[in-house]
Amino acid sequence: EYALGTQVVIALKDVSVSIADGEFMALAGPSGSGKSTLLNLIGCIDTPTRGSVMITGTEVSNRTPDELADLRARTIGFIFQTFNLLPVLSAWENVEYPLLQHKQLGKAARRERVGHYLDLVGLDKHEHHRPNELSGGQRQRVAIARALVSRPQLLIADEPTTNLDSVTSREVIDLIQALNRQ
Repeated sequence: EYALGTQVVIALKDVSVSIADGEFMALAGPSGSGKSTLLNLIGCIDTPTRGSVMITGTEVSNRTPDELADLRARTIGFIFQTFNLLPVLSAWENVEYPLLQHKQLGKAARRERVGHYLDLVGLDKHEHHRPNELSGGQRQRVAIARALVSRPQLLIADEPTTNLDSVTSREVIDLIQALNRQ
């Protein structure tokens, strides 16, 4: 539940979802049906008013904001519809950014991992470009590499193709499906 002005909105009610390892799942429904709210709960961005959220078999609904941030950084990758890239950073730096929270990874390990994921999404030749120097599809590929670089157990994509043309949208979905199969 959340407040919208003076109203209390019940965004989700009696929802239960279980996602198995390796499962590829799409969530569809009309605007305002609670899709993003559900993804925010699964991704530990929001906490439920009632009920519980379990990630990798562990209850997470009662964790502190810092504990949830650490869980997200180590367990969950996000691909957002608006890319959420940092405009002052290059593609390489945007992909490397989440790894800076992983203190156990040295510079060489970060370099290897970032290079691998930029290559995987076909952007190794654009690593020095800033987001405003990339097409929408290229920016989304940087966002995908950034989401994967921490090797998350769960990848959440909230409308990852909304801002892309139909051909690029299909390429992005095909890439995500191929990565899931791998």
